Amino acid sequence: MLSPILLDKLNNQYSKDVVTKIIQGYQTNRFMSFRINNLKTDEKMVIDTLNKEGFILEKISWYPLAYVILNKTEEDIKKLAIYQDGLIYLQSLSSMLPVIALDPKASDHILDMAAAPGSKTTQIAAMTSNKARITAIEKNKIRFERLKYNLNKQGVTSCTVMQTDAITLDDLFRFDKILLDAPCSGSGTISKMNQNMEMFSEERLKKLTDTQYNLLRKALMILKAGQMMVYSTCSILKEENEDIIEKVSKQFDIELLPISIDGINNMLPTKIPNTICLCPNEYFEGFFIALIKKK
Repeated sequence: MLSPILLDKLNNQYSKDVVTKIIQGYQTNRFMSFRINNLKTDEKMVIDTLNKEGFILEKISWYPLAYVILNKTEEDIKKLAIYQDGLIYLQSLSSMLPVIALDPKASDHILDMAAAPGSKTTQIAAMTSNKARITAIEKNKIRFERLKYNLNKQGVTSCTVMQTDAITLDDLFRFDKILLDAPCSGSGTISKMNQNMEMFSEERLKKLTDTQYNLLRKALMILKAGQMMVYSTCSILKEENEDIIEKVSKQFDIELLPISIDGINNMLPTKIPNTICLCPNEYFEGFFIALIKKK
């Protein structure tokens, strides 16, 4: 059952046709997807293994090491040694996009501000062949331990982990690139398999937007001038996305850079040029991404 508060917000933000499309996306069974972990294996070994196990796969055009599973469940793949040994990482396609937009390089010192469980941290390490310096932060003790576990399982050797609140980081820190995949309502993640939006409320949304603003403000304070960061959420609500960026833009001289990823066309309208918001469907969770340059 969709939260009446969420439905009201969707109707206030989007046209009737767009809301219908979003709700149709909520009602789908979303395909499972994964990344091949090039820190520990190669593509041929993984694909050969999955083919022998009867998996039907669809290769993703915009990320060479990403695949969608068309005919099996999460339980099926978790039984396999390639999962248990960290040769693949189960990750939604939407969740892969922020790191692609950030475009990490081996020479970068990169901050992942809300890192657990490690999906994007391990992706950064894989994309830079363990050569970028990564600092990953998580304040929750249980999630912090999960982050460390996943980094070790995936063979990440280039990361320093900190159990702290990123909002309290010293302003003297400086990073070449920052990824802020902010805590959010999860309004883009609803599907047939995940319809639990009982926690959605105005009070919770207010707490989340306060946190999102404070995290983004901190990120822009410690990002080096002339460098880029990504702000993303798994929400499709402007209160958690465009409104947060507009608020910090009054305090910082920033520019929103275009994000170009070929082959993705399920976009929702946004009120800030160059930001993207994905409509939920059978392949993607609803997701917002902005590439921000600090002038």
